[in-house]
Amino acid sequence: MRTLLALGLVLGLTAVTRGDDKKDDKKKADPTGTWKCEMEIMGMKRTSTMKLKLDGDKLTGTVATQEGQEAKVEDGKFKDGEATFAVTREREGNKFTVNYKAKIDGDSVKGTATVNLGGEERKIEFEGKRAKDEKKDK
Repeated sequence: MRTLLALGLVLGLTAVTRGDDKKDDKKKADPTGTWKCEMEIMGMKRTSTMKLKLDGDKLTGTVATQEGQEAKVEDGKFKDGEATFAVTREREGNKFTVNYKAKIDGDSVKGTATVNLGGEERKIEFEGKRAKDEKKDK
């Protein structure tokens, strides 16, 4: 009887431990891919497309506005499910930098884009989904 109780206890603890391992095995956050994002700027819904690629902890890629203006990702990093990077944009002859901070959770992304315009810092929240890979859909 004691042997059965001991065996039950060992199997129970193993199951609990394995359950914790499964949480760790959960799909790791990976920013690589095309992300379709939405945000609200001055009361208007806007979209952008981020194309990101991870190489180690270095993040590269581009961010395009809905008008098709594309900017290269600068100083891109990815650690513990969080992407940080900057893009430099130009509008009406003025250059400005937008700093992105985003949390990747599976096929969802959520974060903020911070920009300093005319001495005023503005934070814009955005959310997005990973675009389906056309090659996988075929």
